Amino acid sequence: MDFVANETFKGKRVFLTGHTGFKGSWLALWLTRLGAEVTGYAWAPPTNPSHFELADVQTKLHRHREADIRDAATLNRAMRDAAPDLVMHLAAQSVVRTSYNIPRETFDINVMGSIGVLDAVALLDQPPAVVMVTSDKCYENVEQVWGYTENDALGEHDPYGGSKGAAEIAIRSYRHSFFPVDKIDQHGVRLASARAGNVIGGGDWTKDALIVDVVKAICDNTPIQIRSPSALRPWQHVLQCLSGYLTLAARLLGTDAARYCSGWNIGPLPGNEITVMQVVQSFVEHWGEGEIVDASKPGQPAEANILRLAIDKAIWELEWRPRLSVFESIEKTAQWYKRYREDPDSIGAFSMEQIGQYEAMLQ
Repeated sequence: MDFVANETFKGKRVFLTGHTGFKGSWLALWLTRLGAEVTGYAWAPPTNPSHFELADVQTKLHRHREADIRDAATLNRAMRDAAPDLVMHLAAQSVVRTSYNIPRETFDINVMGSIGVLDAVALLDQPPAVVMVTSDKCYENVEQVWGYTENDALGEHDPYGGSKGAAEIAIRSYRHSFFPVDKIDQHGVRLASARAGNVIGGGDWTKDALIVDVVKAICDNTPIQIRSPSALRPWQHVLQCLSGYLTLAARLLGTDAARYCSGWNIGPLPGNEITVMQVVQSFVEHWGEGEIVDASKPGQPAEANILRLAIDKAIWELEWRPRLSVFESIEKTAQWYKRYREDPDSIGAFSMEQIGQYEAMLQ
């Protein structure tokens, strides 16, 4: 099912948390382009600059609410006012290294924030479809060379991954306790989670994010310092990731929603996992300049060295398929940042242009 051709989201009321962030701002743009009535709920843009502001996302929304995801009263009121057909929860503390500095807050936002969203859903008069976005780092990483499946153990070593594993457990608990799949005709809530990570694309200025560090170094004419050059990740473009979320949402809005109320890995095809060093080298090649330096140090905060996702379930059951190779994803990312550097006033239109290009791949 192609959500673009079938106009799945046209006229749908969508409550989107985290819409001021990197992935959330792209998703808000795409949903409005698809004809949805979007209510965004999030803190003020977390970075400066931000894709949310550069792409003028706020003017395209039905409502824009700046508030804390942990503020139950405000969240409940905002969701009730939106009366959503679909809830998409992306609000999070999303940085691994930051989680070491604020572990309690990371767990609070990522776990209790998710629970707050589910509690707000339970209070709605009209039950919606719900996509809860967590992370590929929700899995207990044992440095295996094969991809993690949706049935693998949850829980990571760092506070960020641990918080995402805990969020997945909370989501599963709520599904069993309050929104059981076998009673979906009674309660009406269609609840699923999506697990993706290592997303790249234009408009990301997240602290300590790889591409952000690369772009800043190139623009400042300083060496690009790489902390974990050999770390292997399932890199994918932001629009590819979001197409997976949207496909899952479309399934939940369909007539056979119960089949899709579970957790889903959204990642690249096998063979598209490359090292941090390979990502940087490819980006520099597309940009045309940049000096790379290995800046790894003993004793730095630990991050998983190998991480792969198995996406067989999404391919066969959701009928979703990645459209971009990792190197095409890097190329599109470099194109966005080069356009921003050359003509920042055109970046909103260019973001929509890239969405249109990805939509064409879905035909």
